[in-house]
Amino acid sequence: MSWYAVQTKSNQEDKAAFNLRRQGYGVYLPKYARLRRHARKTERIARPLFSGYLFVAVDSGRQGWRAINSTLGVARLVAAAEAPTAVPEAVIEGLRAREGEDGCIRLEPQRHLKNGDSVRVTEGVFESVLGLYQGLTADERALVLVDFLGRKVRALIDPETLAAA
Repeated sequence: MSWYAVQTKSNQEDKAAFNLRRQGYGVYLPKYARLRRHARKTERIARPLFSGYLFVAVDSGRQGWRAINSTLGVARLVAAAEAPTAVPEAVIEGLRAREGEDGCIRLEPQRHLKNGDSVRVTEGVFESVLGLYQGLTADERALVLVDFLGRKVRALIDPETLAAA
């Protein structure tokens, strides 16, 4: 068995995984847990770790790889010069070793920001606003000092939406 990377159609990773499994292929779609906040609710949702990609195991002795390209949800098998490029088994094992009980890969929180660093908000209500990073709260929210209506205001922001300015 060899592992290969498969590029999926936009937002169709789960559909491609389902259809590849139906055809008898081994499929690995690594996911991570992301917090989604909407209408005063917070929930954890599983999102693909590599957006637009998954891994497929092919037993070259009994399965062909050409059928993968015509599977619903699949854009193409990642290949170089007409032959698919194998992914080392150690990569798959390394990803699986980081999975938690919920099946999601544990990501390290962004610790590259230090108190007083200039940041830019990349999405949400404060998109494109510049501010000063003040640290993380107990519930893993970033405390940012932003300029709002001529005043410095503290805002709690998802740390994933911050970039160094």
